[in-house]
Amino acid sequence: MSMLKFEEVTMKFGGLTAVNSLNLEIEKGQILGLIGPNGAGKSTAFNCASGVYTPSTGKVFFDGEDITGYKPWDLCRKGLARTFQIVKPFATKTVLYNTTVAAFANTNSRDEAESIALDVLKSMHLDHRKDDISGSLTIADRKRLEIAKAMATKPKLLLLDEVMAGLRPTEVDEMIDVFREIRENGITIFVIEHIMRAIMALSDELVVIHFGTKISEGKPEEVAQDENVIKAYLGGDYVAA
Repeated sequence: MSMLKFEEVTMKFGGLTAVNSLNLEIEKGQILGLIGPNGAGKSTAFNCASGVYTPSTGKVFFDGEDITGYKPWDLCRKGLARTFQIVKPFATKTVLYNTTVAAFANTNSRDEAESIALDVLKSMHLDHRKDDISGSLTIADRKRLEIAKAMATKPKLLLLDEVMAGLRPTEVDEMIDVFREIRENGITIFVIEHIMRAIMALSDELVVIHFGTKISEGKPEEVAQDENVIKAYLGGDYVAA
């Protein structure tokens, strides 16, 4: 059974079609990358998956259940968590406080929530900064905190929206290792990323969209050779060359 499935998902904003009849499927334990030029509709697709938007038409399924129209907080309790491009922790609160708040998605006990948070911070190599104010963190550690908050909700599926943007090459490599560890722990990952070497190394399969429409799908090495993908990113002259 698939963990996430889009069936002919279309999202319109007035006369603009941001996502057009998109079909995709993520198997349990898979890492699926979603790529495309700026404005292709990637974040809109994420918002349809995570309940921020209800698709204009089509259906979204999570772990075999039709979740079309569900709210983000309901999906979070079911095991679907996401990160955001712009990280916004409670800047005046500690790292542990931020992560503990997220853990309340599945418990009403503060002690249990804090225990979950501490375990997650350890797995994210942030436990040594648990008492630091979140606003004092480097961009790399803020990204790790964003992931830790999502992980504290105990997800089955983790949606990662450009969490490697702004990181140095060594930090990108470290983050790739973190995601592989997350997958090894049984969590399925759906990721948007513009750092191509990262998403090519990380993904089992890629889906490419352009102007809201899927133009390619397959193994990273296959997608990289697809003329439609090259044209979308670089233009027709590069295909001809």
